[in-house]
Amino acid sequence: MKKTHKTARLLLILAMALLMPFANHAQDGSLMKKLKGTWSGKLKVQNKELRLDMNISVNEADSMVVTFDSPDQGVLDLPTSKVVLVEDSLFVSAKAIGGNFTGKINKAVNSIAGSWHQGGMSFPLTMVREGKKTSLNRPQEPKPPFPYRTQEVTFPGTAVGIELAGTLTMPQQEGRYPVAILITGSGPQNRDEELLGHKPFLVLADYLTRHGFAVLRYDDRGVGKSKGDFKTATSFDFANDAEAAFKYVKKLPEIDSAKIGFIGHSEGGLIAPIIASRRIDVAFIVLMAGPGLTGEQILLLQSALISKTEGADARSIKANEKISKDMYMVLKKNKDNVKAAEKLRIMINAFNKKNAKDTSYHAMSKEEINAQIESLTSPWFRCFLTLNPESYLSKVSCPVLAIGGSLDLQVPPKENLQAIEKALIFGGNSSYVIEELPGLNHLFQTATTGSPSEYAKIEETISPAALELIGKWLENNVGK
Repeated sequence: MKKTHKTARLLLILAMALLMPFANHAQDGSLMKKLKGTWSGKLKVQNKELRLDMNISVNEADSMVVTFDSPDQGVLDLPTSKVVLVEDSLFVSAKAIGGNFTGKINKAVNSIAGSWHQGGMSFPLTMVREGKKTSLNRPQEPKPPFPYRTQEVTFPGTAVGIELAGTLTMPQQEGRYPVAILITGSGPQNRDEELLGHKPFLVLADYLTRHGFAVLRYDDRGVGKSKGDFKTATSFDFANDAEAAFKYVKKLPEIDSAKIGFIGHSEGGLIAPIIASRRIDVAFIVLMAGPGLTGEQILLLQSALISKTEGADARSIKANEKISKDMYMVLKKNKDNVKAAEKLRIMINAFNKKNAKDTSYHAMSKEEINAQIESLTSPWFRCFLTLNPESYLSKVSCPVLAIGGSLDLQVPPKENLQAIEKALIFGGNSSYVIEELPGLNHLFQTATTGSPSEYAKIEETISPAALELIGKWLENNVGK
């Protein structure tokens, strides 16, 4: 709850939600047309700067339409919910992320001086004209036409009301192929695991299909074209969804039913062993930054490593670790959300009061506290906090490839890869490869520090070394 953590949530929240554009008529049509184009400014948060672009256009109804870009986060065309232009004052709101910009337009119409408001905080922001709209360079992202077959598919989940939609890619030649089912990481993800301007699963699926494997990737329940409620789901529900994908491809005539496996990234690397522990017909699992420790252990390690990389001092890191442990204990002891929320709110308010005299500390607003408590008491978080991967890894008998990046700050490789190997040995599985890849982060990008703040700025989506390792391991253990 140190300021470093608050600002991190503020910056990341820009990438979280989309809302359909809503335009308001401007009173001054001539000024409205002069504002057309891209405007750019920088939010100064502690010792860092975050670029924010505002794209203004005019639709057929002569109303302003505004979108935001956050190039440093890989976010483009974030729609806004309200636009008001009155004389020289401009107000733009993005309700989905709880942010808004208010500014005054100068007489030359080349500068808009104002402020950005979000999460109970306010930041000075002056927008000036930018020559052109931002575009992100993602050189690995494949473009059609593809040298393989691509098919849009839907299949039923194992629960009522769940229907999953995805993309199945297969080599061009007729035949029966081994298939890898891709399982996304935590949070609502589409079939490409799209985040921060990157599409890791699109790149991975393209690489594997070009090398002779079929690949199924699908939208999480309640995301994209998939039906269901994401908010109420836990890791076990997502495991059921992945198993539904397994049952679907097993019936396809183009698929070799004896060669079906999973590739899971991050939380997906937890879900894959859950399924493999209960199905002897899973041919393989690949764990990309998969956890070997409990959720609580990972969260504590993650928080300390990221905070240290972002410049937090040892005292602040220790204070955050203590209150995090205290909050997790509240959750474990209080299954009732109302009681847990009450105790968490008292705890956070006390922490705010204790650090009130610290000028580097930003006290959490009421809105931030409510959002934090809602997240902590969600079904997914409660489940993840105590879920122990060892219970499932020790029951996996199929071949396993577990890889991690040496610069991964979210699922630290040393501790988690060791735990994965220990669990496999305990279960008697000798058919595994554990490998830590030097210089790669949680997304398997070639990185400098491994900090999440680098993800969007790196053009590479997945290191070719990681792609090659996965492809060769699959060929050696599954065949084509």
